Amino acid sequence: MALVLIVEDNPINRDVLGRRLERRGFSIRFAEDGPSGIAAAKALMPDVILMDIGLGEMDGCEATRRIRADPETAALPIIALTASAFESDRANALAAGCIDFDTKPVDLPRLLGKMQAVLGPKTPEAAMNFG
Repeated sequence: MALVLIVEDNPINRDVLGRRLERRGFSIRFAEDGPSGIAAAKALMPDVILMDIGLGEMDGCEATRRIRADPETAALPIIALTASAFESDRANALAAGCIDFDTKPVDLPRLLGKMQAVLGPKTPEAAMNFG
């Protein structure tokens, strides 16, 4: 079962996305801010991290840079999630070390496609049922 770490400060967004992914066979863990996301990445070594960019004191780009700076977590795949769809936000997320970028509200089939590209055979078969 693929382990997904969702780093998201909004409890409703955490709950909704977490439930939608759990129903598709993913194991979900949460972090509420940048520092706890960095700690959870190191402790859990998830298969993929979904990183909110707008996280408060330490934004998702800085948290991503710190995850990348640690040799133990440097290779973890991180997909940025943000409510902002500006090209500059995408460029900043990719420059920080995210491997992909998606906007909120989450279009689940699109996000699952991006996750499948990262996870390959670790993607739960149920996740491919976009309905």
